[in-house]
Amino acid sequence: MTTQAGFAVASCLLALALALSSFERWLVRHRPHELAWAAGLALATVAAAALAWGAGVGWNGAAFRIFYLCGAVLDVPVLALGTAYLLARPGTARRAALVVALGAAFSAGVLVATPFTARLPRHRLASGSEVLAVLPRVLAGVASAGGALVLVGGAAWSAWRARRAGGPRRRMVGNGLIAMGTLVLGASGLLNSVVGEMTAFAVTLSAGLGLLFAGFLVVTAEPGRDGTAPAG
Repeated sequence: MTTQAGFAVASCLLALALALSSFERWLVRHRPHELAWAAGLALATVAAAALAWGAGVGWNGAAFRIFYLCGAVLDVPVLALGTAYLLARPGTARRAALVVALGAAFSAGVLVATPFTARLPRHRLASGSEVLAVLPRVLAGVASAGGALVLVGGAAWSAWRARRAGGPRRRMVGNGLIAMGTLVLGASGLLNSVVGEMTAFAVTLSAGLGLLFAGFLVVTAEPGRDGTAPAG
């Protein structure tokens, strides 16, 4: 449990640092996609904090519900909302934000009201199919798949548009990092069988968020006077 808790705490600190960095960028430039990314990274921070609590102290109902809601249901769609604000028309992005907000409120109500279908393991991260009914698992699957589709699809479309227009190479690199980060975040099922469920989530969270945020920074970097991205 000590190793798992250590990975979870490290993931929590990384997610918090990325969330604060994105929020600072929003305070300076007031661009809505940076606020959406800050919110998504904050959700990842909360999910990792719940994971650290479960790994170090033991799982209870509240910790698992918070982990599942923030990590499995809400995190990816809110990050994808940043892509919508970055690439879509303002009206379309606002409608997407309304859908995400309504979905988040509904999902939170479902997670609070749904009883566990089995006893929650105290020293092991249970999968949703072990302890939750169908509806919360459907919400998690639809939200994660839809958010991942927006992130990867938006990255691919933006990279294709930049290539066609002869745009800077950094945009294609940044979009590649975003796509890779999204795929890594979705790879926890593969790692579960190798390093254990709690460690797997912490590892994929850290790696995926790091790649995603690096891609966000590269794609949205302001060009310098010579037309290149600044070193910072």
